[in-house]
Amino acid sequence: MLRANEISDGLWALIEPVLPAGGHQGRPWNDHRLTLEGIVWRYRTGSPWRDVPDHFGVWQSIWERHRRWSDDGTYVRLFAAVRAATPERDEQLRNLLSIDSTIARAHQHSAGALRDAHIGGSIE
Repeated sequence: MLRANEISDGLWALIEPVLPAGGHQGRPWNDHRLTLEGIVWRYRTGSPWRDVPDHFGVWQSIWERHRRWSDDGTYVRLFAAVRAATPERDEQLRNLLSIDSTIARAHQHSAGALRDAHIGGSIE
């Protein structure tokens, strides 16, 4: 099931003015709203970038925009604009971020197994 339209019109009205205008290498940007929806979809599902549905655009373009916005401070300005507008939007902002610590990866040895344990032997 494809979930789109996660960004409400009210939230978009706050976000749109802080997004960069123009494009890159002489080409206009893909639609910012649809691209941001693709980024939200990817983080909500935990899928690889390559699995972002074509509905949102080419996955490489979505990844590139996400990388640019991370590097140039666009996300910082975006979240600051939403927070400054009204505290009632905090729940919608949390849903948009979809932060979940269960996806944190650990090193393979952090599972608790002893390194020198013998197979079938007793552990003392």
